[in-house]
Amino acid sequence: MSNPIKQLIESRVSTGRYAVDRDLTEQVISELVSLATRAPSAYNLQNWKFIAVRSAEAKMRLHTVAYGQQQVLDAPVTFIICGTLAAHEGLADALQPALDAGILDQSIVEGWVAAATGSHQGNPQLQRDEALRSASLAAMTLMLAAQGMGLSTGAMSGFDADGVAQAFALAANEVPVMLVTAGYPAAGNWPQKPRRPVHEVMAFA
Repeated sequence: MSNPIKQLIESRVSTGRYAVDRDLTEQVISELVSLATRAPSAYNLQNWKFIAVRSAEAKMRLHTVAYGQQQVLDAPVTFIICGTLAAHEGLADALQPALDAGILDQSIVEGWVAAATGSHQGNPQLQRDEALRSASLAAMTLMLAAQGMGLSTGAMSGFDADGVAQAFALAANEVPVMLVTAGYPAAGNWPQKPRRPVHEVMAFA
């Protein structure tokens, strides 16, 4: 029996070369973000934000603060994936749809809000850690979604975070965590590079 998720993971490559003559529609870009938001987050904080850099002018701005990496210009879209700080302050609103749908009851919502507030309020390190975790999970979900739609992606950590925040007017509580380019691959990309064997990276306990 075939395992499509396994096939997607095994076939994914980190793409740096894109076909510059093949664009992505706003509908496709929105679908990628919609699927990315299915990623898990603590308390269902959903503490992320996505900026789809698509126009020529915005690409040039991003290119400048991404150390001149060409794929930012060539890919039809580069997502700036941000994690948000102090997300506990908006948790009640984030959980309202689950409450309305009958998935959670009021006591659970109140308990989660109290627990998140107790642990996150006045704890900037935990807020940042949670923002990085959530944004990273969303980024990987987006990349697998793109792979399933016949697209290629490349995750990029090479950028000036302060420069990105300034160039794209991020709020003080929005942390740029990762760039993810997406589009159709051109020739010349490397295949997936070999990984360390499982016995070197896993231990049973």
